[in-house]
Amino acid sequence: MSCPWAKIEKPEPVNLTDVMSEELAREMQEKEYKKLQASALDTTEAEQEAITSVENLLPSCSVSVDDDEMIAKMLQIQFDKEYDEYLALTERKYNGGSKVSVSFENYKRTPLNPDFESDTEEEEIIDVSERKFWDRFEHLEKEYASIPPCGYKVEQNGNVVTKHDMTMSGRKNACKLMSFPPEFQTGDGENFDLKISNKVFNSLKMYSFKEQARRYKIHDRKEDHATAEFGMDEHTRLLIYKLINKQLLERVDGVVSIGKEAVVLHAETDPCCPDTTPDTALPKECAIKVFKTVLSEFKDRDKYIKDDRRFKDRMGKQTTTRKIVHLWAEKEMANLSRMQKVGLRCPQVVKLKNHVLIMSFIGENNVPAPKLKDADLDEDDAKRAYKEVIESMRTLYQNANLIHADLSEYNILYHNKHCYFIDVSQAVEPCHENAFFFLMRDCENISKFFSKLLPDVMTGAQIFRYVSDVDFGDRMKWLEIASSKKMKPHLMDRPGKDQSTYNFESVWEKVASGELKVPEVPDKTFVEVQPPVVDPPQS
Repeated sequence: MSCPWAKIEKPEPVNLTDVMSEELAREMQEKEYKKLQASALDTTEAEQEAITSVENLLPSCSVSVDDDEMIAKMLQIQFDKEYDEYLALTERKYNGGSKVSVSFENYKRTPLNPDFESDTEEEEIIDVSERKFWDRFEHLEKEYASIPPCGYKVEQNGNVVTKHDMTMSGRKNACKLMSFPPEFQTGDGENFDLKISNKVFNSLKMYSFKEQARRYKIHDRKEDHATAEFGMDEHTRLLIYKLINKQLLERVDGVVSIGKEAVVLHAETDPCCPDTTPDTALPKECAIKVFKTVLSEFKDRDKYIKDDRRFKDRMGKQTTTRKIVHLWAEKEMANLSRMQKVGLRCPQVVKLKNHVLIMSFIGENNVPAPKLKDADLDEDDAKRAYKEVIESMRTLYQNANLIHADLSEYNILYHNKHCYFIDVSQAVEPCHENAFFFLMRDCENISKFFSKLLPDVMTGAQIFRYVSDVDFGDRMKWLEIASSKKMKPHLMDRPGKDQSTYNFESVWEKVASGELKVPEVPDKTFVEVQPPVVDPPQS
């Protein structure tokens, strides 16, 4: 290429073998050493000149200490500096080698903003090596990014570092290790100089991919697409969306409570629902109880269902967790309906769809009623609540033929001076093999709670006697009651009816012992009737 202004020397052709030869690299290294020595000599001469100039200026810069205000300011500056150093030392002690550090910058006396600094203060020169990075890996990333596009750089000591350097490559792999998934146990490599070779890093990377794919494969079954996050999976949201489209619900406000088995949401019914009549008006506020389908606790709840005559035929060995949850929700609806028929205070059932149960809301204006343990009760309210709970337990047992099996101050709501029973999905009938143990546990819970508020509260055994008319120690009477409480199939959903079976043997024993009197039948007088005498016809 020709130039009209100057003559440009043609570049000499470079051979690849010469570039890759060790002799050429040694020559370049010697040239860099010579340049470094020359620059070091120049800096030492400049430093000597600066030192002599400062020594000459020091005698003329004597500060007058006659002013007390100036002395106080200088002492205050020194005190603030020492206090900031103490905070910095404490900060380093607390943080240690942790990635997440605690900062005391807001408590320092010297402000960080240069706009608020005094002009009289000397500027502090902070060495680059003393700057604190977020962690060691951040510093290594900046060091690796400092390599130019040519692929190598020359350090201050004259060493040539390429992008394929073993030390830098090992540190870079250690930085990449921190970006593995959270379930991969990488540890904390910040406190020491961690180096990982390419072979080891590639093996760890492939193992991470395989482990993640295996974990997704295990949890990718249809049964596990469940209500894990707040009980609202895709299927549940679709069910609620359909209820809104059918004008049963107008809107869903938010979460009322979250339990280990279900999530309760607040919603409002649609006043324009086409399925309502004046006799079956929907409540304005309702509660949506969404049973979680991911929990393994429901697999242990089959003991409440298998002995229930209403649901035991629908349980099998191959019953999935989601099916058990559907039966659990259906059982709560059936128990609430039975309690409502006998006049007990409980939520009113509006709709059941799979594992979503819609009930009336116990509360006002989106505010749920407090639980009995959280209610503010004086002595009169406590007496009234105690009497109402005991009477409700007796009504539940005698008329509704149910035992709550999980009754406590946590499952009773206190609203408008009245107590409401909730969470009755585990309620069983007296014919259950463990029914009276469940009833005794409920009585103990109620007695223990009210004994903290009132004196002269009945014990658990006394409440058991009042509710069931049987002593807890009379086992034979239990068996007799359990056999007499077995419901007939056609009366299973009709509480209050006479559902006892007629036992001829027991009745005959009572008649023989005199416990049961046989009504006397009055004797009837038999009158002999003479047939009428008919005269023979005369000829």
